Amino acid sequence: MDLKQLRYFVAVAEELHFGRAAKRLFISQPALSFDIRKFEERLGVQLLARTNKSVTLTNAGQVLLGEARRLLLQASEAERITVRSAHGLAGRLRIGFVNSMLYRGMPQAVSRFEADHPGVEIVLKEMNTSEQVHAIQRMQIDMGYAHWGNFPSDVISTTVFSEPFLCCLPVDHPLARKRKVDLRALAQAPFILFPRTVSPHYHDLIIAQCVSAGFSPQIRHEARLWQTVVTMVGFGMGVALVPYTLRQLRDPRVCFLPLHGQTLRSEVLLLRRGADAEPVADRFVEYLRDAGAAAQRTQHSREAARAR
Repeated sequence: MDLKQLRYFVAVAEELHFGRAAKRLFISQPALSFDIRKFEERLGVQLLARTNKSVTLTNAGQVLLGEARRLLLQASEAERITVRSAHGLAGRLRIGFVNSMLYRGMPQAVSRFEADHPGVEIVLKEMNTSEQVHAIQRMQIDMGYAHWGNFPSDVISTTVFSEPFLCCLPVDHPLARKRKVDLRALAQAPFILFPRTVSPHYHDLIIAQCVSAGFSPQIRHEARLWQTVVTMVGFGMGVALVPYTLRQLRDPRVCFLPLHGQTLRSEVLLLRRGADAEPVADRFVEYLRDAGAAAQRTQHSREAARAR
């Protein structure tokens, strides 16, 4: 149905007077009468019963009035949401993320963003890097936070977090009292690592770091999540190299020590589709950057307090 004709009909139905309705709509009365007649002809029903002295609604007109009001309200809301979304204020934002983002400010960013933008619905989807790439290409997510990978030309990546790896040891390990760990000292230790199918980049990166230190790591156990890796270390099942941010787990059964002279770094990349740059997505990136920086400051403060 033509929204203009619906507005005209509602005005006449509410005023029950063509003259008053025409003034309300800022059009001439003849033009309004003509449009209402055309509307009735198009529907093939009479909506208004007219006499020289009065205008009343027919049964069909009464039914249409309720529906017309609902449709006009929906149209107005759709217009409002469309305008707001163009300014990053409304809509749905689907975000893929790797598990470690839970410790880089993601929950805090989502909470703050939704509080400041009640018209935006954020949907989080935990995925590994390759899953995020496929989801972005198929337009199943709007953006992703992933680890390094080989990205197709239609997926743009930008580094948003970069931090060193640490050695994660059981607290009763002989090396736990060291200030730094020489990677070569772990040559005979059982390692806990991601399966290569889950994270080929980190799997190969950690093995290459060990090889450059002069040994091939003894991979005793495999786990899919960083929390699981740390938990297994806490049970004394092996040692691991983990991103710095995992210190926030604060598991009393493990310790996290810097690696002597190592250059191994954990990076998180923002993945987007080609030239797609929705304002709502750009705003969320800012919120996450602030939340991530706040999380790092909190962690540093805790470490300084423990050092004292």
